[in-house]
Amino acid sequence: MYPAKFKGKWLPLAFLSPTLLILVVFLYYPVIQTFVLSTYRVAFLGLRKHFIGLGNFIELAQDPAYYHTVLVTVIITTAIVVVGMGISLAIALLANQPIKGAPIYHILLIWPYALSPAVAGVIFLFLFSPHFGTVNYLMSSLTGKELNWLGDPTLAILLIIMASIWKNLGYNVVFYIAGLQNINTEILEAASIDGAGPWRKFWSVTFALISPMTFFLLITNITYSFFDIFGMVDIVTKGGPLDATNVMIYNLYRDGFEYYRSGMAAAQSIILFVAVVGLTLVQFRTSGRHVHYGG
Repeated sequence: MYPAKFKGKWLPLAFLSPTLLILVVFLYYPVIQTFVLSTYRVAFLGLRKHFIGLGNFIELAQDPAYYHTVLVTVIITTAIVVVGMGISLAIALLANQPIKGAPIYHILLIWPYALSPAVAGVIFLFLFSPHFGTVNYLMSSLTGKELNWLGDPTLAILLIIMASIWKNLGYNVVFYIAGLQNINTEILEAASIDGAGPWRKFWSVTFALISPMTFFLLITNITYSFFDIFGMVDIVTKGGPLDATNVMIYNLYRDGFEYYRSGMAAAQSIILFVAVVGLTLVQFRTSGRHVHYGG
């Protein structure tokens, strides 16, 4: 078959024009405006702007509180990626076993991901509330002690990590199950015949064959950790206590919409954008070399 060809060069542009218009208005123009706004100090509600060049970036570089925000983001992101993907792979391996009703279990596993971050945040807020939370009630009944999940900085970070991992667990599990089901069983049988034990067979065969899926989930989980936990933080801890859970995306929101420092918020959004793009490029140059396709 010959590829379809348009008669004339304007017809393809006519078909693409609605998409291009949406991209320009809602993506490219806001991105350009963000870069421009980051070079200004903006008064309340944008009534007055003063050009300061890299002043916002210099102020952020000299602010110890912002370094703390970056550190919190790195800690939470690392925990979500490493622990979350590890638990997801373990659950996927169990769910991929030939058991009765397996499709039903697969559907149930994706349900937490179907919830919005706000709803998931409300669920964890009710579960771990110091005053009327179910978790503290059970702990008090069994041990006579309660934990201040929302008032202790360490516990608050742990709570955000647990909630974020639970929220994204179904997404990871479904993709891992898809990868496991596409593995050629003859390769696993050949490894067993060669005398490979369960761990050797998993690490050298199974994990190697699902490396493209792992690499894909690594990128998506990093992006999720930087951006999509905003709703969870806002509902559960609001960045507290003592800014213990004040991640970069939430700090950006507070500067832009609570303190009305639009220029500073724009500078932080650029830093966040560059950080995610940089991490993605590093992953492609390092982890991407160990990804094996085919086989």
